[in-house]
Amino acid sequence: MTSTLPKALLSWSSGKDSAYALVEARRTGDFEIVGLITTITTECARVSMHGVPEALLDQQLEELRLPCRKVYIPAPCSNATYERLMADTLEIDRNAGIEHVIFGDLFLEDIRSYREERLRALGMRGVFPLWGRDTKELAHEMIDAGVVATIACIDPRKLPRSFVGRRFDDRLLSELPPGVDPCGENGEFHTFVTAGPMFSNAINTRVDTVVERDGFMYADLVPNCAS
Repeated sequence: MTSTLPKALLSWSSGKDSAYALVEARRTGDFEIVGLITTITTECARVSMHGVPEALLDQQLEELRLPCRKVYIPAPCSNATYERLMADTLEIDRNAGIEHVIFGDLFLEDIRSYREERLRALGMRGVFPLWGRDTKELAHEMIDAGVVATIACIDPRKLPRSFVGRRFDDRLLSELPPGVDPCGENGEFHTFVTAGPMFSNAINTRVDTVVERDGFMYADLVPNCAS
């Protein structure tokens, strides 16, 4: 039976916020989510910002059972280049009848306004199912819902280096320094999701090493083949 719901893509970062935005968007049932869109940094074949290897992203996609448009961007990448590459990709989807893009953004007004402006130019609209939620309550809600995630990247100017590679759980939330957003919305940290209600099966990973790149600390995650 053909769905009559408006079609939407979901912006997939590989982390908890985009994962839970998918959970919430499916719960409300307002859209037919037909695929994902993700940016990959070409030189290192990793999810941009989160630093997760593309091979692990592919494992997520297999468990999500959704197609993904990968937008490959250079490093460094100017705003003009980023906007052109994204627009070229989304224009194809808009011409295919997809008019909405779902995001896991929480409260940063400038980011939301930027997304809406760029989408408006393409004749598309942004959807923000987690917007305005109390981030402390939201973080615990994600965990209670079964979302399992690893801290894949931290900004050491905002969070001690010992947090990288840790599981995103209630204990971690209780140990966050004052002023650090519980969901890392101010860029304090980024995550990689390995289990949750959006996946058909969990992904088994481990931290191989912790490395510093461009002023950020990354947990170099790899598949855990020991199990």
